[in-house]
Amino acid sequence: MKIEQIYTSCLAQGAYYIESNGEVAIIDPLRETQQYVDKAKANNAVIKFVFETHIHADFVSGHLDLAKKTGATIVYGPNANTVFDCYNASDNEEFKIGNITLKALHTPGHTLESVTYLLIDKNGKNHAIFTGDTLFLGDVGRPDLAIKSDLTEKDLAGMLFKSLRTKIMPLDDSIVVYPAHGAGSACGKNLSKETVGTVGNQKKTNYALRANMTKDEFVKEVLNGIGKAPQYFSKNAKLNQSGYSELEEVLKKGNIPLSVSEFESHAVKENILVLDVRTQKDFIDSHIPGSLFIGLNGGFAPWVGALISDIKQPILLVVPEGKSEEAVTRLARVGYDYALGYLEGGMEAWIAAGKISDKLTSISSLEFEQRTKKQTLSVLDVRKKGEYDTMHLKLDGLQHLSLDQINHRLDQIDTQKTYYIHCAGGYRSVIAASILKANRFHNVIDIAGGFAAIKKTELSLSESICPSTL
Repeated sequence: MKIEQIYTSCLAQGAYYIESNGEVAIIDPLRETQQYVDKAKANNAVIKFVFETHIHADFVSGHLDLAKKTGATIVYGPNANTVFDCYNASDNEEFKIGNITLKALHTPGHTLESVTYLLIDKNGKNHAIFTGDTLFLGDVGRPDLAIKSDLTEKDLAGMLFKSLRTKIMPLDDSIVVYPAHGAGSACGKNLSKETVGTVGNQKKTNYALRANMTKDEFVKEVLNGIGKAPQYFSKNAKLNQSGYSELEEVLKKGNIPLSVSEFESHAVKENILVLDVRTQKDFIDSHIPGSLFIGLNGGFAPWVGALISDIKQPILLVVPEGKSEEAVTRLARVGYDYALGYLEGGMEAWIAAGKISDKLTSISSLEFEQRTKKQTLSVLDVRKKGEYDTMHLKLDGLQHLSLDQINHRLDQIDTQKTYYIHCAGGYRSVIAASILKANRFHNVIDIAGGFAAIKKTELSLSESICPSTL
């Protein structure tokens, strides 16, 4: 028996390759499926099943492409209601993979069709559970994504309470827990950085599995502080439920080098977005006016999904050399399939052709500190609310405006002011600055190193300790 977790940090997502006696099951595959095909082929094994723990909302799954390539059966939980053909497992139904068994435990709550797969080894011993978004390490799945006219988030939270206590908590403490996500995912609020645990450890450390916890306590605590779901979640769920273009076709259309003149002729058209995916330093030094920065070196795909409202948005890419296919692939992971190509030769070619470029002013935290002593500055803190509440600057001109809400709150920014922008470490502040500049707020200054650097100055801060430096 072989179990391999294939973890993708950008999405904080874990897919699973399970092999026994020449047969393979893939659980919650990413959209780029060739990696699973190649792995099975190298082991002289055949992919028999593609198991989905639920209809995913935070990424586009590779279930359709993988089934088409291999002939594997797609398995969902009860009443998944997909447009395409799949097999809906019944509660406690078992599936043989070589010498092992995967049993589908229906665990509704995160979504109605959510299942946890219990792996039973060749000796008949319960070995591991693949929990999807039902149980994370340190948290449980948010119950607000599958609300229907006759169901509320409290109803779903109540279902989740029952699922955890009747299907998962009775299992032996030694059973391994393989979740679908870790820290950084918006599918929960308290996820651990660890990606593998045990049932026993979760009973001890996970607030949602607390002994003697009442249903009302569970519902209240699970719903507290989960925040609004990113806007792309419902769109990804629809793609996973109804179907999507093959990744190979998306790459063929999007991974196209465009000369400066070709790129410019596309860029001037209405409703075309220029997306710069280089590092923040590269963007600060020079960029195409009006372009949006979201760097591949950070939480790229989730921020694309959070900030680009139209999933069918035509996109032109400015990429680091050799990173065009990666950029198109990572866009496709969250359903943004309409890349038109990338600027061949990058910004160097753009500038060499005599085209207009722009820069972003960025200053050190020490320079920022000195300027605060001379006058009252307008400062934008674009971190999440939880980060801000934990610790922030004590300045008269401070304004909190989280990055995920900035597009909807531009009316709260004064065009006549100069804004100093910071996040936790310097990635999100450059994204925010690019959004403001694209919306003609040009008086913006980035604070390099973000709050992590600011804390090293003598500026006044709130009394708590900030846990984030990302």
